[in-house]
Amino acid sequence: MATSALNAAATGLRALSSQVDVISNNLANVNTVAFRKSRMNFEDLMYQELARPGTKNADDTVKPSGLFVGLGVRVANTQLMCNQGSLDASDRELDVAIDGPGLFQVKIPPTMGRELAYTRAGNFQITSTGELVIGNAEGFRIEPPLTLPTDATAIDIGSDGKIFATVPSSVDPVEVGQLQLARFINCSGLKPIGANLYLETDASGTPIVGNPTQDGFGRVMQKFLESSNVDPVRELVDLIKTQRSFELNSQSIQSADEMMQVIGNLRRY
Repeated sequence: MATSALNAAATGLRALSSQVDVISNNLANVNTVAFRKSRMNFEDLMYQELARPGTKNADDTVKPSGLFVGLGVRVANTQLMCNQGSLDASDRELDVAIDGPGLFQVKIPPTMGRELAYTRAGNFQITSTGELVIGNAEGFRIEPPLTLPTDATAIDIGSDGKIFATVPSSVDPVEVGQLQLARFINCSGLKPIGANLYLETDASGTPIVGNPTQDGFGRVMQKFLESSNVDPVRELVDLIKTQRSFELNSQSIQSADEMMQVIGNLRRY
């Protein structure tokens, strides 16, 4: 039985080590725009059946319970948490936050696995030709493509995603584009690939595309940015709990080793 305890505790150490990795990544991205935290889910392993419940005793009575020894734990999956982060005011005209369901669509190279990726980060920028791009290192283009007038003196984005530009050649603002959003039946099934981007998977389902404020989509808010949905206090508490659990599993290994040492010493007597 001490050997089973060693193996079970070893699985616990491996699983908890992975949880520390996930928590560390959450904390590292606490200031990443619109970052979605991940939660690690665990499941128990197979059980060694020493006595089956429901079997009969010698006096013909039925055993109300059995005897099972668990063989440890393993990581079931990491779950993307899609709850919205807080919205922070900004002074930039091209900072846009989504209040409610939806993600921006981004055109990416086919080498990344798909033609489109999705993001909640609305810290947009423009190229020298006026193309609207996301504010990551690569500067991928928004889909559908949007080009703003290079001589625009002001940009106004409505809650429905319509973009208006004030240009010298017109007295009234001119409509120059429409932001579109996408949403998924299972947001947790999206695949994170870094750079604030997520890819569609069979688990997420196909994207539903529409305009903000319509068909269940959220509104867009200009001069706002969505913060990460990481709660640093909660993550630190989880980190402490994980550390203590790791120590307990280490103690289990030490106790099992001492038991095996006692059993080994019995041969001397």
